[in-house]
Amino acid sequence: MQFPSASPARLGGLLGRAIDASRATHLARFIADERSPAIALFHPQCTAHNHEGDWYGEHAGKWLCAAARAVRATSDATLAASVRRVADFLVSVQDADGYLGTYAPERRFMCRRGPAPGTWDGAPAVRTWDIWVHSYLILGLLESARALAEPRYLAAARRIGDLCWRTLTEGGIAITTLGNHHGLSATVLLDPAVELFSATGERKYLELAELIVRQASEAPALELLPQLLAGTDAAFVATGKAYQLCWNLVGLAKLHRATDDPRYLQAVEKIWASIRDHHLTLGGGPWGGVAHRSREVFNPPGVFSPHGYVETCSTFSWIQLNRELLAITGEAKYADEIEKSAYNDLLGAQAPAGDNWCYYSFPNGRRVFTTYWRCCKSSGPCALEELPAVAYGVTADGDIAVNLYSPGRAAVPTEKAGLVNLEQHTRYPFDGEIRLVVRPERSAQFAVRVRIPAWADGATILVNGIDVGAAAVPNSYAVLDRVWQAGDVVTLKFPMSPRLHRRTNRNVQESRAPDGSTVAQEVLRFDYTAITRGPLVYATTLIDGFKTEETIRLPAESESTLLEVLAPAAGSEAPSVHLKLGYRAPLTFAPYYEAGGREDGAWRLTWLQLASG
Repeated sequence: MQFPSASPARLGGLLGRAIDASRATHLARFIADERSPAIALFHPQCTAHNHEGDWYGEHAGKWLCAAARAVRATSDATLAASVRRVADFLVSVQDADGYLGTYAPERRFMCRRGPAPGTWDGAPAVRTWDIWVHSYLILGLLESARALAEPRYLAAARRIGDLCWRTLTEGGIAITTLGNHHGLSATVLLDPAVELFSATGERKYLELAELIVRQASEAPALELLPQLLAGTDAAFVATGKAYQLCWNLVGLAKLHRATDDPRYLQAVEKIWASIRDHHLTLGGGPWGGVAHRSREVFNPPGVFSPHGYVETCSTFSWIQLNRELLAITGEAKYADEIEKSAYNDLLGAQAPAGDNWCYYSFPNGRRVFTTYWRCCKSSGPCALEELPAVAYGVTADGDIAVNLYSPGRAAVPTEKAGLVNLEQHTRYPFDGEIRLVVRPERSAQFAVRVRIPAWADGATILVNGIDVGAAAVPNSYAVLDRVWQAGDVVTLKFPMSPRLHRRTNRNVQESRAPDGSTVAQEVLRFDYTAITRGPLVYATTLIDGFKTEETIRLPAESESTLLEVLAPAAGSEAPSVHLKLGYRAPLTFAPYYEAGGREDGAWRLTWLQLASG
C-alpha cells in the first residue's frame, strides 16, 4: 500500500481539531527561527563549550519533520518561512566534515568511547545523545527538502550520513557504543540511513543501514536481529526501552522495503505481535515502568497495572511502526492499531490548546504536562502529522483503501480513474455511521476497500442505498469492486454498544511437592474492568470526587443492562456512559482523552478493581 503523501487528507472532526491546534500553537510558536531556544543550542558559541545537552537537540529535527509535513499539507506561508529560516541556519552552522550537533569537539560521536562500567543500560562512559540528535536532523532536513524543493537541505542530510559512514567504517567505532540501552539509542540511525538511500539512490546509505543492523546483531548485550527472529519478547530485547525499540523496528521495516530481505519483515512482525499482545494499554499506547528501574521500558509479559506509564514518544513510534507494516502488508490490523492509539493515548496526552503534551500518561492517574525540553513535547505533534497521510492508501492492484475514519476529504491519485476525490461525512468516533462520497475524475472499475474495525461486529455496508453483499468481517477490509461514478455513496454502519473489558494482575509461585511434581500457587490476584465504546476508551474522574481507587462489585447481569449510553454532557460532543452497579449511584464515564477535563493535573480512572470472591 502506498500513501498519497504529496496530497495528504484534510481531516476534520476530533482528529482534525487536534492537528489544527498543534499547527497553530506548537508548530507556530515552539520554534520560529534561530533565536528559539531549541535552535540556539546549535550556535557555535554554545556547542564549543557544551559537555552536557542530553537529548535537547532532537527538537530541531522533530520540529522540522512535523512543520515541513504541515507545510506540504496546508501551504502555510508563515510556517514555510519558519522552516526555511531554521533549516538555513542549521545548514550555515554545519561543520565541513558534516557534523551538525550540539556537543563540544571532545564529546562528539566520532570520539571512541566504551560503555560505562556497571551501568544497567549500557550507557557510554560519557553520556551522549549525539547520534540520536543527528538521526532526527537527517529526517528533518529530508522533510524540509521535500516541502520546499530545496536541494541544499538534502545535501546537508547527506553530509551527516557520510560522516556517520566514515565514523563506523574508517573510524572503527561500533554504533552500539554510542548510545544507551545497550546501543538502542544510537542504532535508531537505521531509519534515516534507509531514508537517505530512498532519497538519493546511493548504495552507500543502504550499506550504512545494513552495517548498523550487523553491528547491532553482533553486540552481545543487544543481538538485535537474532533476538527478534527467535521470538524474544519485547521486554527482553536489550533493556526493553519502548521508544527506542519501536524506532529501530521502523528502520528494519523500511530496510525490508529497500532490500526485500524476508528476515527483516519476519523479525518485525514477531516483535510487533509481542508488543500488541502483552505491552499495550487499552488505549493503544506501549506501556511499562511498574516496579522497574526505568519508567519507559516494557514490563515482562503477563504483568499488568492500571498505573503503567505510557510515554507519548512511544505512542509516536508505535504509530510509525504500524504505518510501515500497513504499507508493506496492507493488513487492516495495523490501521486498527493506528486508530486506537490516535483516538485514545495520543489525544489523551495533548493539551486542549495544542501547545503542550503529557510526558507520561496513565490509564489511572493524573495528567502532567511536560516541561520545555522534554522529548514528548515534539513527539506528539510528529505523531499527529502522521495521521492525514495514512488515512487513505492505494494498493498494488490500484484499489483505494480507507484506513482511518474521520470527517474530512482527500484527493487520491490512481491509474484507473485519475484523481479520486473522497469525502467522509460522519460524527465518528462518537457515532458509527459514515457516508463516504466517491468522485472519480473518470468512471472506472476499481475497488474501494473499507476497513471494518476489530470491534465492529454486525457492521453493514450499503452502496447508493443498496446492500451489495460485501463481507464485513471485523479487523479486515471489505472490498467494494465496481464501476464507480462521480457521486456514488458508501454508507457504513458500525454498532457502537459499550463493552466491558477485564484484566488481571496476577502472581503465581511454583514449587516442588513431596512427590516431585510442580505445584503452582496463586499468591496475588487483582481483577479489573474497563469500558470502551467503538474506538474510544472511556474513563471516569475521581470516585465521589476524591478517591483515586475504587473496588466495585458487578451485578450478575448482561452488559446491556449495566452500561447505558447517555447524551453528551455540557461542553462535550461525545456520549457519556453510565455504569449502573445497583448498590450505589451510577458512575459516569467519558472518553479517556477528555475525562476529568483536559487540564494539567486532571485525574482519569480507566480501570476499576473488582471485588474478589
